[in-house]
Amino acid sequence: MSIAIITLLLFSALVLALVVGVPIAFATGAVAVVFGVWLFDFNTLNLVVSRVFTLMGNQTLVSVPLFILMATILEKAGIAEDIFKAAYIWSGKVRGGLAVAVVISCALMAAMVGVIGAEIVTMGVVALPAMLKRGYQKSLALGSICAGGGLATLIPPSVVFIMYAMVAGTSIGQLYMAGIFPGLMLAGMYIIYIITISYFNPEIAPSAPPEELNIPLSQKLGYLRNLILPGMVALSVLGSLYLGLATPTEAAGIGVVGALVAALLNRRLTWSRLFNAVVDTTKVTCMLYWLFFGASALIGIYTLAGGTQYLKEIITSLPIGKWGILIAMNLIWIVLGCLIDWIGILLLTGPIFIPVAVFLGFDPIWLGVLFCMNMQISYLSPPFGPAMFYLKGCAPPEISMGDIVRSVWPFIGIQVVALGLVMAFPQIALWLPQTMIPR
Repeated sequence: MSIAIITLLLFSALVLALVVGVPIAFATGAVAVVFGVWLFDFNTLNLVVSRVFTLMGNQTLVSVPLFILMATILEKAGIAEDIFKAAYIWSGKVRGGLAVAVVISCALMAAMVGVIGAEIVTMGVVALPAMLKRGYQKSLALGSICAGGGLATLIPPSVVFIMYAMVAGTSIGQLYMAGIFPGLMLAGMYIIYIITISYFNPEIAPSAPPEELNIPLSQKLGYLRNLILPGMVALSVLGSLYLGLATPTEAAGIGVVGALVAALLNRRLTWSRLFNAVVDTTKVTCMLYWLFFGASALIGIYTLAGGTQYLKEIITSLPIGKWGILIAMNLIWIVLGCLIDWIGILLLTGPIFIPVAVFLGFDPIWLGVLFCMNMQISYLSPPFGPAMFYLKGCAPPEISMGDIVRSVWPFIGIQVVALGLVMAFPQIALWLPQTMIPR
């Protein structure tokens, strides 16, 4: 049987399994087992077991639960509410100040917490009622929360970068540094958009009452007090990576200890919160690992059948030049992002796209940033759009899914523009990692 037919059958089987509701981790694993036995024999299952055990022995994966634990500890300690209050007090006089505060809060939370679902749910509970009560247009309120929450995909410590680094064989530290400027640039573009439309159409973002804005400087500084320690935790993690003082796993361990100390000194650490943080960390880590195992098994079987080489030859032979191929890769990522989870996209396309991009002369670190920016788009893109479902789960009953879907389109447009800028000017992502001190 030709590899073209095998490719068609394999991906059709995977799509069918996903359509009928099989979780992607088990869908990829099941398809890998069925096709391995069908194309070869039962001994091929040793390959599946071997790849799973190889992954289990990868020490880089230790950083995943540690970064997640750091995030959940800070999230359980109420850091998100503190950030939003401080951001609003300092940006309240700006037109559209509440929405601006949401974006600033999400950017800061991404560096400290980095859990997209937690960010969106927290902003949905804390900021959304305040914006609706103030008379903000629903599309601006909902869209700013969804878009701001997605910044955790790009701003370190992002788990997406860790998984990409494993697939691409690149430095996690360099990927983290590469994501900082694009993430801040995108947050800045959101803020400029919010201020601009609020200026030309004041009705969509009414001004705050004077009593909320006329606050003494000493009181404003007081709102920042609870952010000092969590901020130092984030800086210690990124700083140790930038200065070459720690590996990603060591930096993650530093982050966990720092989060515990920050929560303790801020009098937010209790046994129940710590227990819930560990439980949440275990759930997320197990989900990620099962996804990784299933997709890795599928790629192993497909590679053994000659599929990855077949697709590489097809891609590199396209008569559209290397930039046309790169754009095509990004379009494929965007389309897949509307249908499946980011880790499935990474593990299914990464082993094919990354070697091709490197062969064409593109930097794998830069490609990792482009991938994360595409996955940020996927968090807002219907019908999959996890950010929209997170927000719907905590929004008031009068907010419909249609309201949320309509709200994200301007922000998706901004994300596409930002993606184009980073593609056109790679140094936006590559300058900072090039200045890192090697370990």
